[in-house]
Amino acid sequence: MRTRSGARAGWTAALTAVLALGAAGCQPAADEPDAPPSASGNVNKQLGELTVAAAGSMKGYSRSRFPHWRDTGKNCDVRDSVLQRDGESIKLSGCNVVGGRWDSVYDKQVLTDPADVDIDHVVPLANAWRSGADEWDDSKRGDFANDLTRPQLVAVSLRSNRAKGDQDPSQWKPANKSYWCQYAADWVTVKHYWRLTVTSAEKAALTDMLEGCTWASKP
Repeated sequence: MRTRSGARAGWTAALTAVLALGAAGCQPAADEPDAPPSASGNVNKQLGELTVAAAGSMKGYSRSRFPHWRDTGKNCDVRDSVLQRDGESIKLSGCNVVGGRWDSVYDKQVLTDPADVDIDHVVPLANAWRSGADEWDDSKRGDFANDLTRPQLVAVSLRSNRAKGDQDPSQWKPANKSYWCQYAADWVTVKHYWRLTVTSAEKAALTDMLEGCTWASKP
């Protein structure tokens, strides 16, 4: 299990890991990040700043409107970059990830075959479409779908990712309850940065998930 003090918790460590992919021929697809919120940061403040609105229409939606995965090196892409960043004992063929170990934070599954690992968009593409991304151009949607800077991409079990689908936290939460604080914080961080809306039910669920997360309300 990863916690805020674990492998994914340290934003600096995560960025360092992504940048280190260059040694394997995979270059990060994101610019150097803005200063991220600290573990004791402003998640509740960011949640309060989100615009509450009814979910928009799915008219015109297609995953192809969010071009992914972008190249991050010769014959490798953002998926390879996330697999290498989030895994341990990684085995490479060129810069393609062909083996390793992944601890799926959504359901605590331990995975050793990259074919069993999905790269989840924390805020799903279809949810983003209903939350304002329908008004973006495809280039900006591609930036969102390949965002290695915000906590938008995470390697998890295929089973948990398929169960989640395009549902928001009022409809689906990770089976691993100890990850709820991190999941809610990541969801808020992504929606706040990309100026996406939340439904009233979604905001209520995020508020509930953040209760008891002492770091979320500290100044």
